[in-house]
Amino acid sequence: MDLFDKCRKYTRAREAIEAGLYPFFQEIESGADSEVMINGKKVIMIGSNNYLGLTQDPRVKKAAVDAIEKYGSGCTGSRYLNGTLNIHVELEERIADFMQKEAALVFSTGMQTNLGTISSLAGKDDIIFGDRENHASIVDGCRLSFAKLVKFKHNDMDDLRRLLERYNDKEGKLIIVDGVFSMGGDMVNLPELVKHAENNNAKIIVDDAHSTGILGPNGRGTAEHFGLQDKVDIILTTFSKSFASIGGFIVGDEVVVHYIKHVARSFIFSASPPPASVAATLECLNIIQSEPERRERLWENVAKMKKGYKNSDIIREIVIHQLFQLLLAMKAELLCYGNYYLTMGFLQIRL
Repeated sequence: MDLFDKCRKYTRAREAIEAGLYPFFQEIESGADSEVMINGKKVIMIGSNNYLGLTQDPRVKKAAVDAIEKYGSGCTGSRYLNGTLNIHVELEERIADFMQKEAALVFSTGMQTNLGTISSLAGKDDIIFGDRENHASIVDGCRLSFAKLVKFKHNDMDDLRRLLERYNDKEGKLIIVDGVFSMGGDMVNLPELVKHAENNNAKIIVDDAHSTGILGPNGRGTAEHFGLQDKVDIILTTFSKSFASIGGFIVGDEVVVHYIKHVARSFIFSASPPPASVAATLECLNIIQSEPERRERLWENVAKMKKGYKNSDIIREIVIHQLFQLLLAMKAELLCYGNYYLTMGFLQIRL
């Protein structure tokens, strides 16, 4: 059998394209904003992660341009060697202070943040307890670690407790979850999770990709929302959502972050985040800290969308925070609905 036979046999996407039902890889002809241009037509963007509307903020764009003028377009090396600029260090110090943790480490992408962090901390003699609806980057990080992965039912803390007790003889135990799950949009039951972790001597990682900048009185995420910042060992997140840039970070105890900094392959062997992205992130952090009204506006928009979806006769909406899960009867209907939305002047596509 030829290695590429699986590629030739893969026809689902082409069949959807030929049927006019394929909604993915839409070419956007303008910047990421609340309205975008597609095929020369202005449409409303409701499928974006631009939660605080900072991608087009003049202050953010100016910070990116100024960084290019000073540092150039890229660093041409990894953080480990020649790719650490003073603004990388500044961002890490600012993030640690913002998140009220001892130390922070900035990665080039959110995906690499999970891959490097999980695979550094967990090994073949350890066990990871993961929610069944964890993001793909968490799943792949667990695979790279060679640790035993045990999945518990989605947000089911009784099932987590049962599994923790079953593997109580294991010394290295790690629980990893999304703060807000990207597909369902529901929030993890962190208070119960923390209780079970403490009872079973397990460490906790929370992926706050959809929470940082949004949840909590100061936008520090899920742990702050529940008043449990001191109970979560590592918080990691991405810069590609609320921070309107690209990259990711972890925060935690200095000794742990120092270890990951010198062991994580996705950190050591990746080119460092470009100056424009770092400077844009720093400016977004300034805005997140100084303009809490942006979070208030987000929740006003969430309430408006929720009301509109509830009035729809073709959608059963499951609540959530800034993410909505729209349940339709069939996968094909989902594709039709995505194209219908685009025809009506909206872009709403999520996976």
